Amino acid sequence: MGEVVVEADYSSEIPLHHSRRHDEMQERGQDGKDDHQFAISVADSPDIISKPSNWHNPQEAWLPITESRNGNVFSVTFHILCSGIGMQALLLPVAFATLGWVWGIICLSIAFVWQLYTIWILVRLHESVAGIRYSRYLQLAIASFGPKLGKLLAIFPIMYLSGGSCAMLIIIGGGAMQSFFKIMCDSEGTCHAKSLSGAEWFLVFTCIAILIAQLPNLHSIAWTSLIGCITGVGFCTLIWVLSITKGRPSGVSYSPSEPANSDMGKISRILNALGIVALVFRGHNVVLEIQGTLPSSSKHPSHKRMWKGVIVSYILIAMCQFPLAIAGFWAYGNQIPYNGGLLSTFSKIHGHSTSKFTMGLIYALVIVSCLCTFQIYAMPVFDNLELRYTTKMKQPCPRWVRTALRLFFGGLVFFISVAFPFLGSLAPLVGGITLPLTLAYPCFMWISLKKPRPNGAAWSLNLGLGCFGVVFSLLLAVAAAWTLADKGLHANFFKP
Repeated sequence: MGEVVVEADYSSEIPLHHSRRHDEMQERGQDGKDDHQFAISVADSPDIISKPSNWHNPQEAWLPITESRNGNVFSVTFHILCSGIGMQALLLPVAFATLGWVWGIICLSIAFVWQLYTIWILVRLHESVAGIRYSRYLQLAIASFGPKLGKLLAIFPIMYLSGGSCAMLIIIGGGAMQSFFKIMCDSEGTCHAKSLSGAEWFLVFTCIAILIAQLPNLHSIAWTSLIGCITGVGFCTLIWVLSITKGRPSGVSYSPSEPANSDMGKISRILNALGIVALVFRGHNVVLEIQGTLPSSSKHPSHKRMWKGVIVSYILIAMCQFPLAIAGFWAYGNQIPYNGGLLSTFSKIHGHSTSKFTMGLIYALVIVSCLCTFQIYAMPVFDNLELRYTTKMKQPCPRWVRTALRLFFGGLVFFISVAFPFLGSLAPLVGGITLPLTLAYPCFMWISLKKPRPNGAAWSLNLGLGCFGVVFSLLLAVAAAWTLADKGLHANFFKP
């Protein structure tokens, strides 16, 4: 959802004015030419890192993702961790209620290793062709599958995982603001403030998010991502630690809460549980963009620093997700609902015995985490909106245009969140459709670009994982659709 990918005229070369980087190169004497304009191709082409010193793609220096190449291991670690951890982890105990202890842990471990492998593929393919950097997922998809098929396969997943994620963050963050207000004010006799409506809380969250979004580029929000890391790890840790220390409520059961009435019901329940496990890992759609903030050269390629950041961030992600799944299932069993997850269950069972400060702190951490994560998932949208402007105007976006584009996007995702407040109920269905971007496409990309020996180990592994990932995604989408048809959908349009 949201305008993410822009169709531009990729067939011709366009003249562009000098970028700031190009002017600096001229001052240092690296470019002796005195041309005032020069042509570049803006095909879905990546940015160039090893061209002669008198060649430069100025448009890359104008766009938010690649405007700054001053990233380091710490900044990419902050971005990856902030984009990879979130409220979706609080649903893992729901999957364990269906899969059980053993299969739940096994499936979570397999999904963790699988998605970590596909991230490794994306990191290595970022500079898979000598002298070329694929700093956007769509660029890599087009380079791997061709212009038509690449756009067909990648555009919708990228649209949903960027714009749709921002809309979901508004729904979650706005709801957390409303809960925070009720905890801190409703029980106080001296507090006479009246709570806002759901739509008004969404608007408050959106305004704060877009205000933060005025930071110019992806690298500039590194400190924002650091805050998002701290708050994300903080609320996850608080919830599972408090769930253990508070003890299990009476009558906890570890069997499915509602027995299936048919074989199809049993199958769909298992597939939905597997879908929760698979969809808990996110952020693949911004991995290449994050790597694009790193400097790179033939002697010091960016993939080394990027992979260090991936390892550190995913160790921390595992330290949050596995305890949440195990401790949450131990503490509450099958009492955790799909809508709300572990946080709503903890509030319902232990909220009355937990201090107002602690409950308020948990919701405050959730709010700040959502605000920070919003910035990362919105950046590909800002990048593509500015791509349209710079392609047409052949110059960087003025500050007022950049601000207007971001305000436009904020208004769009706010409208989506208010119009479809039940978007979370559709997440299994839409998530199943977009899951190949995480589990399957990178494997096929490796075969296409690296061209391993047919029937060899690397070829067989990637082909097998890619095909299984596509089939698995289709099964998840079918199971989610069947569940919606069987149980119905509470479609409260414009009633958040």
